[in-house]
Amino acid sequence: MSHVEVRPELIRWAQERSGLPFEALQKRFPKFELWESGKAMPTLRQLKDLAKKTLTPVGYFFLPEPPEDKLPIPDFRTVRDEPVKRPSPNLLETVQTMQRRQEWMRDYLIEQGQPPLPFIGAARLTDNVNATAARMRDIVGVTDDWAHHHTTWTSALSALCLALDKAGVIVVINSVVGNNSHRKLDTSEFRGFVLADRHAPLVFVNGADAKAAQMFTLAHEMAHLFIGKGGVFNFRDFLPVNNNVEQFCNHVAAEFLVPAERLKSAWPDAKGAAEPLQVVARRFKVSPLVAARRTLDLGLIDRKAFFTFYHEYQEDERRKKSTKTGSGDFYATQNFRIGRRFAAAVVRAAKEGRLLYNEAYHLTGLYGKTYDRYAERFE
Repeated sequence: MSHVEVRPELIRWAQERSGLPFEALQKRFPKFELWESGKAMPTLRQLKDLAKKTLTPVGYFFLPEPPEDKLPIPDFRTVRDEPVKRPSPNLLETVQTMQRRQEWMRDYLIEQGQPPLPFIGAARLTDNVNATAARMRDIVGVTDDWAHHHTTWTSALSALCLALDKAGVIVVINSVVGNNSHRKLDTSEFRGFVLADRHAPLVFVNGADAKAAQMFTLAHEMAHLFIGKGGVFNFRDFLPVNNNVEQFCNHVAAEFLVPAERLKSAWPDAKGAAEPLQVVARRFKVSPLVAARRTLDLGLIDRKAFFTFYHEYQEDERRKKSTKTGSGDFYATQNFRIGRRFAAAVVRAAKEGRLLYNEAYHLTGLYGKTYDRYAERFE
């Protein structure tokens, strides 16, 4: 059986890029160590299997040197205020898929004669934070106490997603790549990203996060749209970052979700509870960390109280076991995984003959009867 010439550094690059431990690949491919050292070469079939295992396009193995994986949008992710270097294949593919969907949606809407959305890029970093948050509420049609009227985080999050959808934003929430449950998105790598566009703005929320954390991500992404700047971010423990764009968006998101005056009014009752920060979190449907950070920023607790809570919360989170539940109705889930606004446009275009069904399948990631059953929901 013939072997193919592959540079050892490309084998090592594929392993590092995938995030898979050396031992796992050595177990799957007994000669992996020899390939990596250049003492042996894989067959073409073995190389294709390695490409599949490491989520690497097989053609990359024939390059003269490892390519540089770069996100096609600004990278606001931080680790101790330093940029994260290499995006995972899962993140890269997710961003690229969303870009393809946005490109199609933009062309479709322009063809339909839809004017640009006036709120995209309407704010500046020098604008007043409270005024910007108020404008955001006006655009999505909610009051400064809207979350208090929802009994659960899930209900509040769904309501905010629907409000954004009606305002013209494609909202996608997913915890995996497409519908592949074996390719989970990592919240430590990113919480969400924004693709800013005046016709087809898109926000993506990492659905692997808790619903309360997703709420802050969504509000943060809304702020990004208001200043017209896309990007990917991870909110490292919701602590301050040395970036004026992220600082502004964090402050606006905090005011949008937990208005200062509303919190100050609610605090006298909350602080008498056994767990005051949990009371705040439940009232405003945010995570306890967001509640703690907001009370600290408003001077309602001191830094000692904040960091005591912060460390206790982190320790508690580490002790918790995963309690993932089933994803429920597959077709209802697709409204979030595909984006209801985008999906409705694709289904409509296919029915009207302006889009081939094969293209509709490719755009939605649903094929044949699965697509047909999902499309029935838009009739």
